[in-house]
Amino acid sequence: MAAYKPEEVNPCLIEAINNGDVESALAMYEAGAAFVTEEGTVTGSDSIRTVMESFIALKPKISLVAKETVQTGDIAVTRGNWNLTGTGPEGEALEMAGQSVEVVRRQADGTWLFVIDLPNGAED
Repeated sequence: MAAYKPEEVNPCLIEAINNGDVESALAMYEAGAAFVTEEGTVTGSDSIRTVMESFIALKPKISLVAKETVQTGDIAVTRGNWNLTGTGPEGEALEMAGQSVEVVRRQADGTWLFVIDLPNGAED
C-alpha cells in the first residue's frame, strides 16, 4: 500500500486502520513525523506506533470525505471530514467524527507520507 499522490495518503492510512494493520498504518508516516492527540503532540515512529496500537484496539471503521489538497512542489496540505465507529474499552459502541488537516511530503521514491497529522486540526 503506497500513496503516489498527496490525496492518496489518507485513504491508504484509513485502509490500514480499518484492516487492523498497525505496520501498514505506521508505514504511512515519516520517521520523525508528528501526530497530534488530545493529550498533545507525539513525534517519531515509536510514539506514533503506540497511538496507532491503541487506536486500532478500538476496532474502528473509518470513512473520509476529502475536502481539499493544496500542493507546492514536494509538500502538500490535505484536509477532510472523517467519521469513525468502533468499540470502546468497556465494549460500548463508539462514534467519533472530526475535521482533519495533514501535511504530507513526497519521498525520494515518489511516494507520499505524513509529516504532520492533525486528526482534529480543522476544528475550532
